[in-house]
Amino acid sequence: MNKQYLDLLAHKYDREEKVVTEIINLEAILNLPKGTEHFVSDLHGEYHAFQHVLRNGSGRVKEKIRDLFQNELSDTELNEFATLVYYPEEKLKLIREQFGNKQALHQWYTEIIDRMIHLVSYASSKYTRSKLRKALPKQFVYIIEELLYKTDEFTNKKEYYTKIVQQIISLGQADKLIIGLAYTTQKLVVDHLHVVGDIYDRGPAPDKIIETLIDYHSVDIQWGNHDVLWMGAFAGSKVCLANIIRICARYDNLSIIEDVYGINLIPLLNLAEKYYEDNPAFRPKSHSDKKRSDLELLQITKMHQAIAMIQFKLEMPIIKRRPDFHMSERLLLEKINYDTNEITLNGKTYPLENTCFSTIKPDQPGELLEEEEQVINKLLFSVQHSEKLARHMNFLMKKGSLYLKYNGNLLIHGCIPIDENGNMEKMVIENHTYAGRDLLDVFEQYLRHAFAHPEVTDDLSTDMVWYLWTGEYSSLFGKRAMTTFERYFIKDKETHEEIKNPYYRLREKEEICNKILEEFHLNPDEGHIINGHTPVREIKGENPIKANGKMIVIDGGFSKAYQSTTGIAGYTLLYNSYGMQLVAHEKFSSKEDVLLKGSDVLSVKRLVDEELERKTVRETNVGEHLLQQISVLKSLMEYRYMN
Repeated sequence: MNKQYLDLLAHKYDREEKVVTEIINLEAILNLPKGTEHFVSDLHGEYHAFQHVLRNGSGRVKEKIRDLFQNELSDTELNEFATLVYYPEEKLKLIREQFGNKQALHQWYTEIIDRMIHLVSYASSKYTRSKLRKALPKQFVYIIEELLYKTDEFTNKKEYYTKIVQQIISLGQADKLIIGLAYTTQKLVVDHLHVVGDIYDRGPAPDKIIETLIDYHSVDIQWGNHDVLWMGAFAGSKVCLANIIRICARYDNLSIIEDVYGINLIPLLNLAEKYYEDNPAFRPKSHSDKKRSDLELLQITKMHQAIAMIQFKLEMPIIKRRPDFHMSERLLLEKINYDTNEITLNGKTYPLENTCFSTIKPDQPGELLEEEEQVINKLLFSVQHSEKLARHMNFLMKKGSLYLKYNGNLLIHGCIPIDENGNMEKMVIENHTYAGRDLLDVFEQYLRHAFAHPEVTDDLSTDMVWYLWTGEYSSLFGKRAMTTFERYFIKDKETHEEIKNPYYRLREKEEICNKILEEFHLNPDEGHIINGHTPVREIKGENPIKANGKMIVIDGGFSKAYQSTTGIAGYTLLYNSYGMQLVAHEKFSSKEDVLLKGSDVLSVKRLVDEELERKTVRETNVGEHLLQQISVLKSLMEYRYMN
């Protein structure tokens, strides 16, 4: 052990007693049950549904309440109390309106505060007092600790505890205390949150999800393809930027770009008005909660075309300067016969419909008009100077990674590119060959480099971020090609098919999952792969638990756009000291429905894996870190106090 380091450490632990106390404390923590991990994925801007799942801990809050109070409360009362824990501010407002007199309300406060204290005590039973203290509302820490740790066996302090609660109520602090205890319970039932990709695109409020995660007590993120698209735009990729605006136009979410992040779309609108007309293929998807005028729909349709054509043009120079990407067949604008409006793909000629090629020069189809160049440059400047977007993208970079090894499991949004035989696919990048874990590591290195140098827009790192969105060997895309162009312009649906990497078939096999776990230096006998990205079609009988429990796919359709396909509204996963449970969610209607009806939008829990022996902190990533701390402290003991 480095003596200089030990000397520095000795300033913090300047007495032997401090070192001993800390070692004893850390050793004790190692023997506590492991905390509950909560896994969510593919949120796609569905803030309200995500909020509900987060607040109820995928059913963990209700379980705790039922464990404690099932013999004294009816099902209706249990649901009412659970709703109070989920949405304390809103529920308290409704309850105050129900009481006709102050005395009855005060009696209700007395009972609920007592119930809340019991719930917090139960939910914190596997944590240290120090950890619980950090989770408590700061203004009430002393009072709550007095109520939590009361000992009344000799009745000497009965009046003392009663008076505390009465004073809280009479001083008008009951609501604040109940709200604080509700949020404390939410923190305690979930120790750590994993977001397995795709916070952005399709849904209306990804920014609110990010704000929630920034304030969350413990979280990590495995980037999804849509998240990387946004990060790439902020990092200087114009083609990534064109993609996010096109997707926002397609799903009628341009307000995220303009109103939320303050990016001026007027230059794009002016360009669109000049060159484009109405086009059915580019009309935005309708929303039941949005009413658009004909003029608004026409403007979005025109902007959609304008940014799509800029995107298709921007792809071409990247493909040409990066032969390692093997994407020359995607130089689609060069494959068009502009006289006959036909395109030849794989030796077959198809007619094109709904075309919008007014800005294309047939002899140089990949060249941007000067006006298009100005528009994309202005958009990029706005993106990179959006303070709110900078904060959100920096948070994604800080908390995120392409994959994560956590407590023996592999968390990944998309896929591990493999061939038909289950071997790791190889990709050559600048004369070096990468595969498996090494390939994902080098992808992440390029992404982080691009993000660190946003002023550079056409280097390999920036191009590689776009490749992660659309490349054949990208772990986030995992398909042969992205057929966006074909879906817009070719009626024949055989051209729309996006051939998936064999991973998506072979992940059904236990031996393939074991091979992948070994590639990432994880124990195949104990580990699992936790996957998002591809919606599980439960409505057609697809099982999210695959390969004898080794593979768990938790994209069940948070995004409303997928719910008709999946038949549900998302999966989440819980992993506590007893094992893993998969939770399926029904469609989330509204917070008001939960408040008034007590509905929980949970359908069924399925056991994935049950621990034969209850797992302790010692067997987790946190435990590994604590063991390292203990080793250092013991070295300090020997160095300073035992010689």
